[in-house]
Amino acid sequence: HRAMGLLFSSRVAAVAALIVAIAHTCTSEVVAQNLELPKLPYDYDALEPAIDKETMQIHHLKHHQAYLNTINTALTALRSEESTKYLAKMGVDEVLKHLDEIPAALQAPVRNGGGGFVNHVLFWNSMCPNGTKVPDPSEPLGEALVAEFGSVMAFQDAFHDKAIKLFGSGWTWLSYDLTASKLLISTTPNQDTPAMAANLVPLLALDVWEHAYYLKYQNKRMDYVTAFWTVVNWEEVSRRYQEARGKAKQEL
Repeated sequence: HRAMGLLFSSRVAAVAALIVAIAHTCTSEVVAQNLELPKLPYDYDALEPAIDKETMQIHHLKHHQAYLNTINTALTALRSEESTKYLAKMGVDEVLKHLDEIPAALQAPVRNGGGGFVNHVLFWNSMCPNGTKVPDPSEPLGEALVAEFGSVMAFQDAFHDKAIKLFGSGWTWLSYDLTASKLLISTTPNQDTPAMAANLVPLLALDVWEHAYYLKYQNKRMDYVTAFWTVVNWEEVSRRYQEARGKAKQEL
């Protein structure tokens, strides 16, 4: 009897060890598939005086992190069901184009968390310390801005106007329309992104939620939008434009 008891105990221990190993493997896989908070391409105080250090820290470490947590939780839920696993495998940029295929209970977390995550990544990359040179009309992006808006300055005025007049919380965008082969300015509410439409590629993003500027500018959104132009990374916007044009040509 004692020998049988020892054999049983050893089998229980082996099963327990196997369960722990499986759980560890599954946890490792989930962690490996989770999105991570990207580091900013500059220091938190690098955009001053346009955007202050404290705002950047809170915006990145608290708000962006919160959207990241939301989308990671939603992706984990999608991965847990065989019928929705394919959605999680798409990647966050692509899954935002398939919201109608997502179970109703997860649509808002994916839309808000996923949109908030990708929007902020583009926003951070839309800026750099001291900004870069406004595109010349002889350059591809400058030529496109002149063709669509009359001049680079006219584009900035139109974008500025959209940003200060957007009611409530949301974003202002310069995007490239793959179908029409043209630039356009738009706004989206909350954390929606133009990239939810298959034909739109966001090039420049401006966050006009109050958490993006209130510590420094309070209710003076116009001053915040004006300051934004001093830190725009036009080189990155131009790179994205060239990439979008290349994508449009490939799809022809």
